[in-house]
Amino acid sequence: MTELPNPQSLRARAYENFRQQILQANVRPGQFVSQRELMQLLDMPLGAVRELIPRLEAEGLLRTVPQRGLQIAHVDLKLIHNAFQLRGMLEREAALHFVQSVSDADLASIEQAHLGIVHQAQAGQITDELLTEATSVDWGLHDLMIDTLGNELISNAYRINSLRVRLIHLERSTLSAEVLLPAMQEHLNLIGALKARDPDAVAAHVAHHIHCAHQRVLGQDRRILSRPVPVELSPIAHTEFI
Repeated sequence: MTELPNPQSLRARAYENFRQQILQANVRPGQFVSQRELMQLLDMPLGAVRELIPRLEAEGLLRTVPQRGLQIAHVDLKLIHNAFQLRGMLEREAALHFVQSVSDADLASIEQAHLGIVHQAQAGQITDELLTEATSVDWGLHDLMIDTLGNELISNAYRINSLRVRLIHLERSTLSAEVLLPAMQEHLNLIGALKARDPDAVAAHVAHHIHCAHQRVLGQDRRILSRPVPVELSPIAHTEFI
C-alpha cells in the first residue's frame, strides 16, 4: 500500500521551495503568476500550493489580485523602510547577545571567510561565483547572530523579513562588484568590534551597516570604486583590509 505524503510536510516543502525561488532570483517583485504556474515553479501539487497561498499573503510575500492572479510582493518605499527598520531592531539585539556568546575560534573563522573574499576582489577576481559566495557569507553572519539568540519566534520573524529584503534587493540593488568591498568592509568593522568584545561598538557597526545597505537600496550610495582600496567609515573606527 502506497503511503500518502504528510500534508504538513508538503506545506513545509512548498514554503521552502518558494523561499528558494526568491533566494535564487527566479521570481521578481511585482511579478504575476497563476496557481498553475506556481505549481510548476515550486514543483508541488495544487493542494499544497493552495494551502501555501494564505501563509504567503499573511507574510506579505504574495497577494491575490482579482482578475489578474497572484502577485509577488511589490516593492515600494513603505516596504523598504519597514523592512529595514525591523531588520535594524532585530539585529541590534541579536548582535548584543552575540558579542557575549560567540567564541574566539568562530570569530576567527568568520573573519577569514570575509578576508578571503576581499583578497580575491582586490586582485580583480570579482566573478559571479565570488559574488554568490560573498552573498552567502554576508547573510550567513546575520543569520548566525539571529539564531544564536535561540528564540524560534525571532528567527522565524527574521527569516520572513529577510525574504522581503531579498525581494527589495532584486528590485533595487544587489551585492554587485561595485558594492562588494564596501559591504565586506562594513562586516569586517563589525567583526573587529565583536573580537574586542565591545558592545557599544558592535551596536554602532550593526546600525551603520544596515543604514548603508538601506541607502544603497534607495540609490543614495554613489560610491564607485575605481580601485580596490579600503573604504573610510569615519567617524566610526574600522579595521583595514590586510
